[in-house]
Amino acid sequence: MLTSIGLIASAFGMAVASALLPVISVEIFVVGMVVKGPEVPWWLLALVVAVGQIGGKLLYFYAARGLITLPAVLQRRSAPTRRPGRWAVWMERFRASCHRRPLWTGGMLLLSATASLPPFLATCVVAGWARVPLSTFLVTGLVGRFARFAALAVAPGVLIAWL
Repeated sequence: MLTSIGLIASAFGMAVASALLPVISVEIFVVGMVVKGPEVPWWLLALVVAVGQIGGKLLYFYAARGLITLPAVLQRRSAPTRRPGRWAVWMERFRASCHRRPLWTGGMLLLSATASLPPFLATCVVAGWARVPLSTFLVTGLVGRFARFAALAVAPGVLIAWL
């Protein structure tokens, strides 16, 4: 029992770390954990990793909303007298579109959370910037990430049974 708790805690920590540092692959960790030993049920592993991932991605979401102050090195210096450029105008139209079409926005978040197309990190930043409701971000992110990691956790067993 104690080893299961340790494995779950390490999975959660790895999920948060990989959410914050994209060079860490939690997918490889999940497959390795399942192959090494099936002490933790697949659904629990997928749930813990999904919660850890969303917890880490919330920092990007809140930073894009402006609720977390970034270090001065990462802050953009803006010229208050400049007119907005093409990119700024396009992004404002995109933000308005997200609010007009909440089903499309939720679908894109769900697709990104599940398949990482577009990359989920970028989607988290854009969702925060576009002021997507937190409930939409959390629900679609958790469902999509759970589906992704559940499929990864089940895949080795399915492959072994099939072969």
